[in-house]
Amino acid sequence: MQFKLLSVAALAATASAQSMNLTATLMNNSMLSNLTSYVSLFPSVLSSLESATNITILAPSNAAFSALLNSSAGMALANNSAAIQPILTYHVLNGTYYASNITSNATFVPTMLSDPAYANVTGGQRVEAITEGMNVTFFSGLLQNASVMQANINFTGGVIHVIDSVLTIPQTIAATAEAAGLSAIAGALTDTNLVTAVDDLMDVTVFVPNNAAFQAIGSAVGNLTMAQLSSILEYHVVNGTVAYSTDLMSGMTIPTLNGNNVTITIMNGSVFVDSAMVVIPDVLVANGVVHVIDAVLNPNATTLTANPTTTMVAFAGASSVSTIPFTSGIPTPTSMLGGGAAAGASSASAAMAASSSTAGAWAPMRTGAVGAAALFAAGGAFMNV
Repeated sequence: MQFKLLSVAALAATASAQSMNLTATLMNNSMLSNLTSYVSLFPSVLSSLESATNITILAPSNAAFSALLNSSAGMALANNSAAIQPILTYHVLNGTYYASNITSNATFVPTMLSDPAYANVTGGQRVEAITEGMNVTFFSGLLQNASVMQANINFTGGVIHVIDSVLTIPQTIAATAEAAGLSAIAGALTDTNLVTAVDDLMDVTVFVPNNAAFQAIGSAVGNLTMAQLSSILEYHVVNGTVAYSTDLMSGMTIPTLNGNNVTITIMNGSVFVDSAMVVIPDVLVANGVVHVIDAVLNPNATTLTANPTTTMVAFAGASSVSTIPFTSGIPTPTSMLGGGAAAGASSASAAMAASSSTAGAWAPMRTGAVGAAALFAAGGAFMNV
């Protein structure tokens, strides 16, 4: 949605809003009556926001809440009114960010969501902020995106942007893998009993091979012991560093849980981890970030060089198989990255998925999914859609 030039009257209204507190500003905007009702259900949240300074609020419109309530995701959020608080705090950015401050270079902005039940990232869970064409867009969990409909509404504590969908709180690594169709890594983590260990780490970067990557070495994985598979998986995990795409520099080496270092190469605009290419960057998870890659990394083959035109197989003698390894018993994906194709699919379809938009707002705790539609039921009498 392109921003339109403000009329003189709109500019005057915006200027007058500078002296309003948060409640008055929300009540003064007809698109935000639902948000006003939900925030008022939680006096402690409202009081905290009223007293805060230097913040940016991403305010879902009435239509955004309506779309959520009528979506499968909204129907799934049915059992826990307490989940509204983390949803609300995830929509509050630390810092004042006007639309003009957000550029075509992605920025990963800390939010007020720091509850360890939902986020395990130093400084608070992030959203990705970027301008794409004329759109100011915020990406949240599962690459769900929300575009700014009305920008730069000033209030005494900072600025409000009205957005067209409710942000999705990032899920655990395992839940993200299952939800996004990365079934091979989900199964491999389960088989090696690494799910809890990986999900409970703080500040991680995980390079997750897509399903095709595991298929490409299918003949080799059947011969691996659990110890060998665990070591390979640990080579994909960086602990103590959340390295978003903007942090990855060509030539840098990063230590992994395995004990060996991965090497980052940037070539012709593509990012490689050892010889594997990043096909979907910056999938936010509860404890950091995931980058989906097109090959399985091998801690015993770290000298392979990046090749932009050929997918490199790091396991000598391995050949492709017709079925995806490790997927027995793994549930069918409940969501897709960006609302489109599964991340385990081809890079082309996954890239299309990353650019699409749906109504999200999953709010899982790091220990498992929880619902929040009781909140919406409680607030239903206040709905104005």
